[in-house]
Amino acid sequence: MKKNLHLLLLAFLSMQAVIAQSIIAKVTDAENGEGLPYANIDINGENVVSNAEGNFSISEKNSADDALVNVSFLGYHSTTNTIAEIKANQVTVKLKPGFFELETVNISNVKPNGDSIIAAVKRNLAHNYRGAAEPSKSMLFYRESNYFNPVKLNVEITKSTGFSKEALQSTNTQLKTFAANLISHPPKEFRELICNYYTALKNDKGRSWTYGKYEVVKGVKIKDKNRAVSMGEMQEQATGILFKHLDSTKYYRIKSGLFGSRDTIPLGRGAKKNGKEVKESEIGAVRSDMYSMEINTNFISGLKYTFVTNPELYDYFYEGTVQSGSQYVYVLKFTPKKSKAKYNGTLYVSDTDYAVVKADYTLADGKTLGGVNLKFLLGVKQSENVGKGTLIFKERAEGGGYYLQYASVTTGEYTYINRPLKFIEISNVEKDVVAFELKVEANMQKKQEYFNMSRSEISQSEFDAVKEKDFKYLQLDSYNPNIWKEYTAIEPLEEMKKFKAIE
Repeated sequence: MKKNLHLLLLAFLSMQAVIAQSIIAKVTDAENGEGLPYANIDINGENVVSNAEGNFSISEKNSADDALVNVSFLGYHSTTNTIAEIKANQVTVKLKPGFFELETVNISNVKPNGDSIIAAVKRNLAHNYRGAAEPSKSMLFYRESNYFNPVKLNVEITKSTGFSKEALQSTNTQLKTFAANLISHPPKEFRELICNYYTALKNDKGRSWTYGKYEVVKGVKIKDKNRAVSMGEMQEQATGILFKHLDSTKYYRIKSGLFGSRDTIPLGRGAKKNGKEVKESEIGAVRSDMYSMEINTNFISGLKYTFVTNPELYDYFYEGTVQSGSQYVYVLKFTPKKSKAKYNGTLYVSDTDYAVVKADYTLADGKTLGGVNLKFLLGVKQSENVGKGTLIFKERAEGGGYYLQYASVTTGEYTYINRPLKFIEISNVEKDVVAFELKVEANMQKKQEYFNMSRSEISQSEFDAVKEKDFKYLQLDSYNPNIWKEYTAIEPLEEMKKFKAIE
């Protein structure tokens, strides 16, 4: 009898495990079936954002059939469904387009126009996007995807002092294999983490600024250890081959064609302290990434958002208003008016305080964010030719402005190099000389996603008690759907789910 009870209990627990599995659902336009990216989703009080394909995940703890899911998206009617209803509808939430009210919606009798709205946005920037006055704690999810896509890649040693023709030929064969592998299997890397982010104001000599501390809960890297992805890693792999010809204990200067460098270049593999190599801590890198994300996505400090800070560069077109909860939101399209303007896009502006609650932007045709073109003169060209994103801001519960709730930012550049390079040892005696022919044509791209999962105020003593600690990433060579099953993470794109290491 006892044995049967144990079997029955095990069967029941197994059923519960199946029932409690996380669910992947999709938010779509009810009329055309297209996925709606970055929709705001509330599941039993827990915030989620759909990904660029409209997909979102429901964690195990919120997967009961009677759990309520509220989905909202600017320009669409919000809807509330139970998990059971979503399952019955092919795991899809369909939103109907909202009504655009083209008449005035505020108490003024003056019909809104693009120029007046953006002027009010600029007047209120300092108030709407200032730092929080009180200490706070946020739980952040961050994902970074890096891609290196070489079109051409050829490195050949044409001269190396002290090495035979056969030795050069062997090294060049290795370099050719290295380049062929990069082209046939373009490097990719995905990095994800969840961390607690603590902030407080720091005052010194009449100045105040926001100071942050980071506590990483979990970090994951998904990459093929056999394929480099960053320029640093590719350099490390390449120098592993080239160090046969370049002595890491010596100093060199570089000459390229008619141009040379007077600077001495050590070939040591990293920074050193007291004779030992020093590696940057993981928490230090996280702090740098998060700080950069916070600064670069703030309309006050983010230098690239000229469509908000420098409205004289753009033309603005009032498209109407949409309802968002209990308030109205103006919809403004913008396009470049002057040559310094870079972007096309759409701004969604609150009619009560003129805060930009959402911004979609992308580089306009023919625009770049910088670079140099000396392709025909010196064989070098570099162009920052990818720049697009979506930023979503949420009003602080305690009032006093807005904070970044979600960001999806993609940047990229094109690089072309066709140059001879020569490493010449700095020495008073016979010098080592190593000469290369370098041909590179490649596209690099980085996508960053940031999601503030929850935010609350804390005391100054709680902030002071936080101590940053280093951590280690969990290294994976393929995507595991159970990585974040206990958290409200952003559902990955299909590309990331299908990523696997080369056998």
